[in-house]
Amino acid sequence: MRTTVGIIGGGPAGLLLARLLHRAGVDCVVLESRTRHYVEHRQRAGMLEQGTVDTLREAGAADRLRAEGMVHRGIELRFERERHHIDFPALTGGRTVTIYAQTEIVRDLIALQLADGPPLLFEARALTVEGAESERPVVRYLREGREETLACDWVVGCDGFHGVSRDAVPAAVSRAYAHDHPYAWLGILAEVPPSCEELVYARGERGFALHSMRSPSVSRLYLQVPVGTDPRDWPDDRIWEELSARFAIDADWTLERGPITAKSVTPMRSYVHEPMRHGRLLLAGDAAHIVPPTGAKGLNLAVSDVRVLSRALAAWRSTGGTQLIDRYSEVCLARVWQATRFSYDMTKMLHAQPDGDAFDQRMQLARLRRITASRHAAAELAANYTGLPLPE
Repeated sequence: MRTTVGIIGGGPAGLLLARLLHRAGVDCVVLESRTRHYVEHRQRAGMLEQGTVDTLREAGAADRLRAEGMVHRGIELRFERERHHIDFPALTGGRTVTIYAQTEIVRDLIALQLADGPPLLFEARALTVEGAESERPVVRYLREGREETLACDWVVGCDGFHGVSRDAVPAAVSRAYAHDHPYAWLGILAEVPPSCEELVYARGERGFALHSMRSPSVSRLYLQVPVGTDPRDWPDDRIWEELSARFAIDADWTLERGPITAKSVTPMRSYVHEPMRHGRLLLAGDAAHIVPPTGAKGLNLAVSDVRVLSRALAAWRSTGGTQLIDRYSEVCLARVWQATRFSYDMTKMLHAQPDGDAFDQRMQLARLRRITASRHAAAELAANYTGLPLPE
């Protein structure tokens, strides 16, 4: 098979890139190793920056988002049994965020792709990327028990942290920066209306907790737990009791409980790979960078990457020039590192540190007090949370 852009990975990054390229008149093929059912049901992020919402609209993939997305005007910080509201529009000149589950974005993009977009091949597992330094790179993949090839002008790796794309960048030119946090998140989905109107970030001596949501009837909640935690060690009653304790405040507020339908444990890691381009291979999303979910930046960074990349590839297609592609890695990494810094700071500020002491706890509280008492500090948090300006 032959195409202009071969995209490895049918998650939100790969699907959105395919949609943007299709609308720009650039042909492409998407290879996804999993089944359609698996891709459409894996639980991931749900908080969208304004720039992400704008990009989905540009792609023609925002009809359900407009109808069902929940616009949030801030977040709530809880510590020392107090609650503090961070007003995003007041601090950022009107910016907000939107809650719309990644699973729904993927379903929207798959439906568009299958209806009128370029080829999307499920259960097509990429094996290797060959010839990245040539003008005709090739992706070898396995489908229906047969090894096949996809010849391209460009290959884009959107296949996540454990995919094969990044392995095609020679070790001699690769630079990896990583930090593993000494705790994880136990995440649950519960069939119960959210107990809050906006996301609640709670810091306490028992550990961190986050109250989020997926819809007006489905809550998404998280608990800080030790690395290596088995979800089976946390029965439902224990989860609700611990969540209630960590969200507790000296005010009239109750955490509503309901049936828990899913449990999972997420490690907390920061990782950045440089560069994001090698020859005719370009990396996007989790294939190039991972952030802890505290700052809700993973999906939004992936969208930023493919937005920049789609415009660069469209410019190459129309002019033959590679000026924008040549700057892709540099432009994206500037935003990636800022998001990595913000996510790291939020994580360190809100989580109980296993090896921390009373001094560390006081530093966390001092930082939180600064944010809740200073408009300047709160505005810095709000600007990063709602999303720094997207590169043009």
